[in-house]
Amino acid sequence: MKVQDVLSTSTPALHADDTVEHAYGLLMEHRVRHLPVLDEENHLTGVISETQLMDAPSADAEVGHLVRARPVSIHPDAHIFDAARIMVEHNLTTLSVTREGMEYVGLLKRHDIFDRFAQMLATQEPGAILALEVDPRDYALAKLIHTIEQNGAKVLAVASESPDETSDKIRVTLKLNVTDITRVRHVIEHHGYRIVASFSEDDEEMLERAQAFMRYLEV
Repeated sequence: MKVQDVLSTSTPALHADDTVEHAYGLLMEHRVRHLPVLDEENHLTGVISETQLMDAPSADAEVGHLVRARPVSIHPDAHIFDAARIMVEHNLTTLSVTREGMEYVGLLKRHDIFDRFAQMLATQEPGAILALEVDPRDYALAKLIHTIEQNGAKVLAVASESPDETSDKIRVTLKLNVTDITRVRHVIEHHGYRIVASFSEDDEEMLERAQAFMRYLEV
């Protein structure tokens, strides 16, 4: 999925002569902590943050005088995975979308990207979630899915995390189309996977965590 597929034009950009007071009002209205700053020719010249606005000398100061660093942006033809990576790397709540020459096209909001990821991971579909760990030499995605689907379940979505400094195992999260995963659990464990967590539709704790995470994203 490309950036242009989740592009938002409803959140306005700022201009260099906009005041701090006006900019802060837009941040509050649209529930973000970053907004792009454009010149008169609709080119991206910077990104203003909530922290910069709070540290401004006065409410009447122009945001153009507060922009310092070179703005971060992404091309509309890029994949949303790249957009998510940039937003995480720079701790952004929004990401400007520009064509060649920094021509401004629109804005990506973190919450919008999360919504698309949720759709891609089939979070709205009924079924259970399994979190697994496995040694890298034993991990074969095609074989794992085949094993599961040979035992009465279908894999609706899968996400994996590579080993890091906290673990030498690959972490795999599966969304299945069934809620009774007793047989699937047994077969998976037999093939060397360690199940670290499982959740079903009626798991109240999981629902509470998901709701809390959604509230966090909206801050």
